[in-house]
Amino acid sequence: MAYDLKSVTMPRLAGRSLSLVAALLENGLTGRLLGGRLAADTGIGVLRAFPVDEDPTFVPRLPFGGPAATPADRPDLAALLERTAGWTRPAGSPHATIAEYHAAYRAGTTDPLAVAERALEAIAASDRGAIPLRAFLSVNRDDVHAQARASAARWAAGTPLGPLDGVPMCVKDEMDQAGHPTTLGTPALARGPAPDDAGGVTGLRRAGALLLGKTNMQEIGMGVYGTNAHYGHARNPINPAYHTGGSSSGTAAAVQAGIVPVGVGADGGGSIRIPAAFCGTVGLKPTFGRVSEFAAATLCWSVGYAGPIATTARDALLAFAAMAGPDPRDPGSLLQPPLRFDALDRDDLGDLTLGICRPWFAHASREIVEACDAQVAAFRRRGAKVRDVEIPDLDAARVAHVVTITGEALSSMRRRMGDHRAVFGPETRIVLAIASQFSAADYVAAQRVRTRCMAHMARALDGVDAIVTPATGVTAPLIAAGTESGVSDVTVATEIMRFAFLTNLTGHPSISFPVGHAANGMPIGLQATAHAWREDTCLRLAAAAERDVPRRAGALRFPSYADA
Repeated sequence: MAYDLKSVTMPRLAGRSLSLVAALLENGLTGRLLGGRLAADTGIGVLRAFPVDEDPTFVPRLPFGGPAATPADRPDLAALLERTAGWTRPAGSPHATIAEYHAAYRAGTTDPLAVAERALEAIAASDRGAIPLRAFLSVNRDDVHAQARASAARWAAGTPLGPLDGVPMCVKDEMDQAGHPTTLGTPALARGPAPDDAGGVTGLRRAGALLLGKTNMQEIGMGVYGTNAHYGHARNPINPAYHTGGSSSGTAAAVQAGIVPVGVGADGGGSIRIPAAFCGTVGLKPTFGRVSEFAAATLCWSVGYAGPIATTARDALLAFAAMAGPDPRDPGSLLQPPLRFDALDRDDLGDLTLGICRPWFAHASREIVEACDAQVAAFRRRGAKVRDVEIPDLDAARVAHVVTITGEALSSMRRRMGDHRAVFGPETRIVLAIASQFSAADYVAAQRVRTRCMAHMARALDGVDAIVTPATGVTAPLIAAGTESGVSDVTVATEIMRFAFLTNLTGHPSISFPVGHAANGMPIGLQATAHAWREDTCLRLAAAAERDVPRRAGALRFPSYADA
């Protein structure tokens, strides 16, 4: 196999140059010429020349043996909490976990009303400082108090709904939360309060979670920095001079700042895993169809996933278990097996074999590769076996993903753009203008590449339980001066996304979890990709790493639990 994934070189745009290029792309005289040039720079020629004979796969469909799960097949969250008693808070982590909220409620040392009030104070305080966190876009104090009163009443009666009852959580503004507007991070799409919860949010509410509100995100999800020209960039709590990563920027910021132990993210091209890696949290992108997409924005339906961003692997596990499962409102979620949680209480990894595609693994900064290699060595000491695997055609997969996610976003946005094009930030306008240069034939070719990539992944996973890579090729970039309206830097964005895009195409579950820090103090993440429907393997590896890698408190902390 010849490793063929390439770096991309394109000009960095910010400030006036960003706005100028956006205007030129939308001009009838200059748009086609400039747009064609930028589309060529993304590598579209690779896709157009790629020899592929496979039929297209328009959404991942991953097989499983045995009967399909039913909506009644809900896991016992209390039993999962008990089985993972050994998954304690990582050394040095400053924030409370779901288990600690649950224990405090049981002991009566605090209650959901006190936590709700402190959480609301924390959100307000997070935006009062010299550098606002800007994690939240929508908070309804009356709604939070109503939820907290209901939870407190259940605890007082001795009938809590489980370990999530009264635990504060948040929802990315790409998914509906009843009573809140859903804006996708842009005033162009703002609409009235949603009547229902999105599919994954429904499971959290059913489990009693205290839903604080909607979090900031990159406008319509089209970017990996976490910028937002309208509501301000969410800041990285580890160091607010750095980007959070996107597009689930506000959720990752709220988790790392200690406002919530877990929040809901969405991932079309790394948008859960990248901010998790940049902010030093755990981010799980489940198997395609595992979490209902009902009332989630139809931005990138064939590569989009909802999942948790959490303080710890245990928090991610509990939230995922509540979110996942078939939902009659989303036919795409109905064909899935029951959730599996094998060997959660096993201390060693002797039953697992890890695959490494070494050229891909090594295609990151030196600090990242060294930290990820050190964690693989730690997995070996815990009994895991390691073997080499091959994954061909990665560059074609990269371009296929670009065409798919931007083409689907353009299709979703096109009917709105006549009225609102000028409302979108220039960064978003550039992405949509480039997407308009891709043809229907390009989109179909991308889905044919998807078919081939799914076969490549099946072969690579044959004989291993998970494939490990760095989560990103670089750590969180600095927020440069003059980028208030956004930044378009495809060169760096490609480095950031190097390990994320493949499983958005193929549908396999992937997780990002912390494995160290760079010399500048910013977190480094490792990614693990498992067989379809085996999110438990991903979570076990994340939990094992937490025993090896200490965490660090960030510069911005606003905990919603006083004893954390």
